[in-house]
Amino acid sequence: MIRLGRITLREIRLPLVEPFQTSAGLVEARRILLLALADADGRSTWTECVAEALPTYSPDTVDSSWLALSEWIIPLALRESFSAPRDAHNSLDRSIRGHRMPRAAVEMGVWSLFALQRGISLAALLAAESGIAGEPRASVETGIALGMHATPDALVSRALAASEEGYRRVKLKIAPGSDVQFARTVREALPSNVAVTVDANGSYSLDNAAHRQALEELDTLGLAMIEQPLAHDDLVYHAELQQLLATPICLDESISSDTRVEEMLALGSARVVNLKPGRVGGFQQALAIHDRCARAEIPVWCGGMLECGIGRAYNVALASLPNFSLPGDLSPSARYWTRDVITKPWTMNDRGRVRVPLDQAGPGFDVDLDFVDDITVRVETFAAQWSA
Repeated sequence: MIRLGRITLREIRLPLVEPFQTSAGLVEARRILLLALADADGRSTWTECVAEALPTYSPDTVDSSWLALSEWIIPLALRESFSAPRDAHNSLDRSIRGHRMPRAAVEMGVWSLFALQRGISLAALLAAESGIAGEPRASVETGIALGMHATPDALVSRALAASEEGYRRVKLKIAPGSDVQFARTVREALPSNVAVTVDANGSYSLDNAAHRQALEELDTLGLAMIEQPLAHDDLVYHAELQQLLATPICLDESISSDTRVEEMLALGSARVVNLKPGRVGGFQQALAIHDRCARAEIPVWCGGMLECGIGRAYNVALASLPNFSLPGDLSPSARYWTRDVITKPWTMNDRGRVRVPLDQAGPGFDVDLDFVDDITVRVETFAAQWSA
């Protein structure tokens, strides 16, 4: 049984090592929501809400998530008791519609506390609760996501450097007009054993002849996948496009639940799924999607939301499950941050693998409290009534 006694919500500001450009805009620093959760028995953990500052990827934003957490999600969680990890999802899902990213921040924190209570790693707990048999991997294969660059040559230079660092997959952010030549140049420059993928973040339309032509040209380049080319909530037109393309379509924003996976399978909308636990409301829904995709022989991989080291820990634990068979966006801390918020930053070996902390109970990190305090811009603590 887990009963939450206290949750502290704080916003920090963390500058990126380099700007990150996508079809939705330029990000130079992250506004990040962190949660510190403590249970009635004195165990404590941290989680990260992965919502962005603007509603360009998800309806959830930093500010809307702060409101949802402080007004509804945290007060509800502090009134509940949880006899199993799945109970947090069931309670929040029953009472609150939408707000998946802030709900995930609390739900995954409950999972972390259960792992600490049982004295096992978070990855081991996820494996035990999954319906797909298998032990968690000791390390996970890592890819890198590269933002848009001014010229193909500039992008190739960055992609070659990533390949030399050991990354096993290079993902390129694209948009109409900045797509085919960039992808072709990178694919021709990189070794054949390094997968190249493109991510459009829903910026193309089949109604636009130039967009359709660009997608057909991308199909000739030997890419490992084309991620979310069409609208963020679409399945029908993705099915039409997948019939036209030999390259697998990967869905990201369109997959918000295992029900959406069933619809994707029925329509034939995609052959790969990018599974982000924050996007789908936490681990319980992520496990349902992972398991359903495994039974349908649809590979999944773990995408990233420019998380700091806290959010990265939860992604690494999830990516250790059996059906995460493709490299994820699990770059080491130094890829994004001059200084991370954890005491031992995430690292990657020269074979492009990140170690899963199976030898530590819980998510496997310690927070650099002094640094977090220095970069905190607002903070609020909520206590359970019964714990007074």
